[in-house]
Amino acid sequence: MYLEMKDIKKSFGTGEGRTQVLKGISCGVEKGDICVLLGPSGSGKSTLLNIIGGIETLDSGTLTIDGHVVENMSEKELSMYRRKHLGYVFQSYNLIPNLTVKENIEVGSYLSDTPLPLDELLHTLGLWEHKDKIPNQLSGGQQQRCSIGRAIIKNPDIFLCDEPTGALDYKTSKEILKLIEDVNSKFGNTVIIVTHNDAIKNMADQVIKLRDGQIRRNEKNTNKISAMELDW
Repeated sequence: MYLEMKDIKKSFGTGEGRTQVLKGISCGVEKGDICVLLGPSGSGKSTLLNIIGGIETLDSGTLTIDGHVVENMSEKELSMYRRKHLGYVFQSYNLIPNLTVKENIEVGSYLSDTPLPLDELLHTLGLWEHKDKIPNQLSGGQQQRCSIGRAIIKNPDIFLCDEPTGALDYKTSKEILKLIEDVNSKFGNTVIIVTHNDAIKNMADQVIKLRDGQIRRNEKNTNKISAMELDW
């Protein structure tokens, strides 16, 4: 198993206000798969993604990625792990406002020893004609494409998407999901998508459903369909 979690627990707060957000999560994701983490608000799915992404630390349990135990890493090793192996896309695009599309994406390439070719990626993203525009000249969908490009140009082993279509309309959402699908098939990244949109599970290889900090279902999707076939 490429990514493996064993009995992961995480709480926030102290004393009587302490809340256990993850209550013993154990699961794994195969290399190159698209995994969708589903669940209502407060189910712990974003916290779990942040633990995989090295943004949050776990209280107890084990996270192993490609044979490396994450909690055994020093701060410096963790920082290098994030830089070299992880790409992150958020609901808010977090683009640098005074840089062009091309420059925003290029920022990601400086964090990698083996970046993808920039011009080829701009074509894959459908941003070639917009490469010299700055973020406020772009639509929401174009800004999210740019954000995906910045994460993907690093050629990360793991591509983490936190509600990547949360701020987008139906048509644009499907285009962004198709782009994530294309990136996965072209570059072989392991993709983990956090969403509350139940329909997105149908494009995944694996679906993990969380509720109240626990896994309710963890199953392989044997009837996978393409992103453009999704309907909600």
